[in-house]
Amino acid sequence: MRELDYGKIGMRIRQVRKAKGWSQNELAKQCGISMSFLGHIERGSRVMSMETFVRICKVLDAGADELLWGEASPSGAALDMWGSVGKGDGGKQCKGTGKQADSYAMYVRIMKSVAEIMNET
Repeated sequence: MRELDYGKIGMRIRQVRKAKGWSQNELAKQCGISMSFLGHIERGSRVMSMETFVRICKVLDAGADELLWGEASPSGAALDMWGSVGKGDGGKQCKGTGKQADSYAMYVRIMKSVAEIMNET
C-alpha cells in the first residue's frame, strides 16, 4: 500500500490554490483554518484532520485522489453517484438532510476509513 507524502499533498494543494488565483488567506478563511496552519499543510510540516482535508477538497473543488496521489478522478461524478445514498423509502430524503449533506457525510466516512486502513500498515 502506498504511503502518504504530506509534502507532496501540500504541494498539490498549493498548486490548485494558485491555479485558482487565491491567496493562502482566502483558502484558509473558506476552510475555517488559520493561514499559519494552511502554510504548514502546504509545506507538509503538519498533518491535517480528515475533516480539514475534506473541507479543502470541497473548497478547491478538487478530488481526494488528485490531492493525495496526483491522480485526477471525476470527484463530481463520484459524488453524483451518491445521490441515492441516505435516502429512505421511495427515494425520499432522510429527515432534515439534503443530497449534498448526505454526500458530504458519506465522503467523510469513506476518507476516515481510508485513513484507518492506511494507519494499520
